[in-house]
Amino acid sequence: MNEVSSQSAIVLPLMGHAAPAESTSASAVEVVEKLAVENAVVIFSSSGCCMSHVVKRLLCGLGVNPVVFELDEEKNGPEIEKALARFTGISQVSPTVFIGGKLVGGLDQVMASHISGKLVPQLKEAGALWL
Repeated sequence: MNEVSSQSAIVLPLMGHAAPAESTSASAVEVVEKLAVENAVVIFSSSGCCMSHVVKRLLCGLGVNPVVFELDEEKNGPEIEKALARFTGISQVSPTVFIGGKLVGGLDQVMASHISGKLVPQLKEAGALWL
């Protein structure tokens, strides 16, 4: 487990939500949607990705306790990655951040929201921050 995850993020193996190895893309899309809707903040990440690390550090530094799904550590990670590519319209999906069930995007979009002052209100509205 990486440094950020062990401090304040919840690293989420899909537990009961795991799709079988022969799963279809449709079930992977359902998993992504379910995780996004059921959690205030979800980060789909790759454990060795520097951009994923920056997003996790930023959100944890703000006091958020995001659910982190490490794509490279899960059996169905490649299927989830394909589903995320369909959501985002781009092939490089790590990191992908959902706040309040809504797709925010990757590092660029999260940083732009933070710099413009829109990120904290989004997090409060989603119930990820209380102050």
